[in-house]
Amino acid sequence: MTLHVAVVGATGNVGREILDIMAERGFPADRVTAVASRRSQGTEVSFGDATLKCEALETVDFSSVDLCLMSAGGDVSREWTPRIARHAVVIDNSSAFRMDPDVPLVVPEVNADAVERFRAKNIIANPNCSTAQLVVALKPIHDRARIRRVVVATYQSVSGAGKAAMDDLFAQTRAVFVSDTVESKAFPKRMAFNVIPHIDTFMEDGTTKEEWKMVVETKKILDPKILVHATCVRVPTFISHAEAVNVELEEPLSAEEARDLLREAPGCLVVDKREPGGYVTPYEAAGEDATYISRIREDPTVENGLAMWVVADNLRKGAALNAVQIAELLVNRKLLGARPRAA
Repeated sequence: MTLHVAVVGATGNVGREILDIMAERGFPADRVTAVASRRSQGTEVSFGDATLKCEALETVDFSSVDLCLMSAGGDVSREWTPRIARHAVVIDNSSAFRMDPDVPLVVPEVNADAVERFRAKNIIANPNCSTAQLVVALKPIHDRARIRRVVVATYQSVSGAGKAAMDDLFAQTRAVFVSDTVESKAFPKRMAFNVIPHIDTFMEDGTTKEEWKMVVETKKILDPKILVHATCVRVPTFISHAEAVNVELEEPLSAEEARDLLREAPGCLVVDKREPGGYVTPYEAAGEDATYISRIREDPTVENGLAMWVVADNLRKGAALNAVQIAELLVNRKLLGARPRAA
């Protein structure tokens, strides 16, 4: 079969990354259509050695599309994903369908078999960026010693909030150095040389929506019995999220055993030398595909406790790479091709 792939949101941070990763990995698409908003129609984006001109979402005929990688935000996705899914399988990067019981929420290293359940709505959801790297690190530990409880504090880069947030951090940092007035457009408080314990909207119990996502998505992907508590913090870095993760296990597992498990686990790369510089920071993880794990140690304050430091490029593993890996699962398992009947 020939494979026609559409990338919606192609001019955004994640959309451009999707196109780059598809080209890097040699994704077997016979035709790729870059799709953006009407105001970005005609904008050129790179796809390997080629250049694609973006088509406006409203003008695209999706009846010829087999697979759509959607990264245009929740509002656009809620309106357009069900329409596109009448014709093509949609891998959606927004939060719009993640908790829909008829939509699988997939991280290929963790729950690849869940991809088989996409047919109810022809939609597969990509998890939140902070959740994706967390569950990649938790999966091998959970399989071995069963995780009872997870407490995680995130250190999330501004790229998770989009290009405007990155521009805001750049402008603020420059203003500090040249003694200009520091203006905050994308954040509720100054971001440069600061940290903000607030990502997304607040809920009635004081939890933010980002923290809620980490809780419910981890349960859906990994195990509904796991207790999860998250504190999500925005920090003044441009790319890659870091997480301080503390787990309480049902069975004993030493730090050395955990280190060995994680070294063998898909998607994980352990860098844990217990010396100055013997760990990974967001700067080193930027542009990389792996979920890096450092500072693995036992926590004696709880029974069967472990702590670790988890870092990954949020635009890649947290979004674009995960979406392309899901697409590769569909191709490798021959799940594409039987076109649904348009409503």
